[in-house]
Amino acid sequence: MDWIEALILGLIQGLTEFLPVSSSGHLEFGKVIFNIEAREDLSFAIVVHGATVLSIIIVFFKDIVNLCNGFFKFKWNESTQYIFKIIVSIIPVGIVGVFFKEQIKLFFTGNVMFVGAMLIITSFLLAITYYSKQKQKNISFINAFIIGIAQAFAVLPGISRSGATIATGLLLGTKRENIAKFSFLMVLIPVILANLLELFQGDFSHNNSVGIIPLMVGFFSAFISGLFACRWMINIVKSGKLIYFAVYCFLIGLIALLLA
Repeated sequence: MDWIEALILGLIQGLTEFLPVSSSGHLEFGKVIFNIEAREDLSFAIVVHGATVLSIIIVFFKDIVNLCNGFFKFKWNESTQYIFKIIVSIIPVGIVGVFFKEQIKLFFTGNVMFVGAMLIITSFLLAITYYSKQKQKNISFINAFIIGIAQAFAVLPGISRSGATIATGLLLGTKRENIAKFSFLMVLIPVILANLLELFQGDFSHNNSVGIIPLMVGFFSAFISGLFACRWMINIVKSGKLIYFAVYCFLIGLIALLLA
């Protein structure tokens, strides 16, 4: 992988991690286009995911600080409840990651046809929210778990994590601004833990073949584009314009199926 490929893949990761178009699906397309094998990019995947996590922390820094301050008062206050809702939401993806990790890896083999089909499913999910009645509910513990199930399905390349979680939250009647923030904060713990596991369990003697320059380029391109996409996505959810991404996912998915 050279620095130009790293730049493009970093931009893809940063933009698509937050926009409802599936970052894993687009990265699979990128691997096929650049002929990058999965065994070659373990370190790169950790770096670009770390960059997007950092962008979330920066965008929601005040919220995270307020949640931590409230939590460490050791009272059953709003902040403590919110953090426990996040913990509840990551149970489904935790179960999938622990018990079905090897099965999930089988989907990340550059199967363009499968990714295309999953993108079309994402498009339908986003389209449904456009025609559903919007309510002003807060996120309950049950809703948090259901949204977590949606996140678990999004481990499949082509199913957008942000799209699935935000769409599920909207269908449950959650306030637009509430589900946008919850969707981004709930991914922090799973991504950080997954990257730490890969970092300590990965065999970098065979996987760290990317090089320091491409890693740095990939990190900064994912970080900067992630900052932009995260803020943009919040405004998109508030304005209810997910239908445009439904059209995009459908077209890209259809093209993938035809080309496959």
